[in-house]
Amino acid sequence: MKSPLIVALDYADPSAALDLAALLDPSQCRVKVGKELFTAAGPRIVEQLQDKGFAVFLDLKFHDIPQTVAKACQAAARLGVWMLNVHASGGKAMLEAAREAVDAASGHRPLLIAVTVLTSLDAPALLQIGVADPVPVQVQKLADLSASAGLDGLVCSAREATQLKAAHPDLCLVTPGIRPPEHAADDQKRTMTPAAALAAGADYLVIGRPITAAADPAQALAAMLAACAVL
Repeated sequence: MKSPLIVALDYADPSAALDLAALLDPSQCRVKVGKELFTAAGPRIVEQLQDKGFAVFLDLKFHDIPQTVAKACQAAARLGVWMLNVHASGGKAMLEAAREAVDAASGHRPLLIAVTVLTSLDAPALLQIGVADPVPVQVQKLADLSASAGLDGLVCSAREATQLKAAHPDLCLVTPGIRPPEHAADDQKRTMTPAAALAAGADYLVIGRPITAAADPAQALAAMLAACAVL
């Protein structure tokens, strides 16, 4: 698949998520199932989307003691998801346990990526939780930790993609906070346009409301692909 786009199905109602997915072409995008949709619909929604031909990024951001995270990653691997994620701030032991769990998956092995600093956070927000380092420094520390634990990639802001790709060229970079120039930033603090994100080194772009809230989601997806110059 050439498309770098991952459409975020951030819905509480599984019917709404499936209706939106029915408007999209799985050869043009992957889809993301996050906490809201998974909590509302459970593993069945992943199976339904896969039955429609979509590769699924399970975005549950596991963050717990190593054994608990490892068991969760095993369960996700059994679902056949394309990719799943954990929080890098869970520490190296947790990251290694997660990686060992997906390595041991029978048959399909999902990609395992780590969240560095959420794109909703900026320097003042980090300071509120006791992190005094600037955002790029904290991102780099967590990226280095994830690489040392053998993960496949990182979730990061596209604003950090250049520095991370230079430091860890073998890691895939998944970047939320992608917005076309005319679209509002919503609750994201560190945003970038699709073309700029790819130029910065991002491998996959997570896009939600600019597609899911559009009057014509299929047309919005096509416009995003055209902006990425992948068609």
